[in-house]
Amino acid sequence: MSIGLIGKKIGMTREFFDTGVSIPVTVLKVEKGRVIDIYTKEKNGYSAIKLGFINLKSSKLTNQMKGFFAKKNTEPKKIIKEFRLEKTDDYKTGNEIGLETLKDVKFVDVRSKTIGKGFAGVMKRHNFAGLRASHGVSVSHRSHGSTGQNQDPGKVFKGKKMAGHMGAKYRTILNLEIIKSDLENNLLYLKGSIPGSKNSVVFLRKSVKTFNRKTSAEKYAQNTSQDVKKEKKPDNKKPAEKKPAKQEQSKNK
Repeated sequence: MSIGLIGKKIGMTREFFDTGVSIPVTVLKVEKGRVIDIYTKEKNGYSAIKLGFINLKSSKLTNQMKGFFAKKNTEPKKIIKEFRLEKTDDYKTGNEIGLETLKDVKFVDVRSKTIGKGFAGVMKRHNFAGLRASHGVSVSHRSHGSTGQNQDPGKVFKGKKMAGHMGAKYRTILNLEIIKSDLENNLLYLKGSIPGSKNSVVFLRKSVKTFNRKTSAEKYAQNTSQDVKKEKKPDNKKPAEKKPAKQEQSKNK
């Protein structure tokens, strides 16, 4: 398992390449994580590091967490995450880990909470067709219809698609491309959209799946090189032979 990072979703914009192609990107403000604790196989049975993200006022902590951070001699953190690693020799308590961990990474996995939609009906939540909009239906055009069976089994099965709370669930999107990373301002530009509203917390990690895919920069660079080769190709067509005029043909006769 690799080290993950936490950021905040700022919003969406677009990024231009040298060829003039624009790509929609989501901008993330990546928070620096501080190493709070280190676990080793000899002492704990497994090797991992514990990171804390996003500063928090001490007044918002419980007494138990105040004692925890005082014992570790670190600033209070809002989010604490543990990442299992094979080697923990390169890390020490108090070190800060930021965007430099994704320096040579091209694709990442993103996990965040979707926008909450509140209590939604079945037509919006599950894409039901609803009942008839004309004759025979009385004030139940958008209802889901019957939900049960007969006297046997005499109940509604769990997981039945019905009206209820929609959204506000954690969802993971795999293999999002990193278009650009700004180390000075701790900004990360990812291709496409990400679940959640602005200022929502986003969890980042190196892409778990292994695959062969070209990045957008490589694709457009290849297309431009092919276009240049086409332009440089010489025209090997032979010039058309001139046909004798009709007057000359008549004289010869």
